[in-house]
Amino acid sequence: MSDLDFTFTADLWMYSGKSSWFFVTLPKVASEQIKFLSHHKRRGWGSVRVTARIGQSEWKTSVFPDTKAGAYLLPVKSDIRHKENLGAGDSVSVRICISV
Repeated sequence: MSDLDFTFTADLWMYSGKSSWFFVTLPKVASEQIKFLSHHKRRGWGSVRVTARIGQSEWKTSVFPDTKAGAYLLPVKSDIRHKENLGAGDSVSVRICISV
């Protein structure tokens, strides 16, 4: 078993629905690789389990496919945003690791 690692920079954005969910959109090239290489690992709603890292914070979560963006979305929890002093519109450096 090996790991897929992706490092990228993207803007943190807030979902415009009823809840205060915050996300980072993965690059399309990384999303295509994840979709292709993790087909046997996908869970509900096409999600894929990952280990994410922003700054000094690392956590286990899932990325979710977004058909509008044609890419996966990484949810960024409140405690991570507070620890890393992040808000909507901030540019963040992200590392995603997936075991395949």
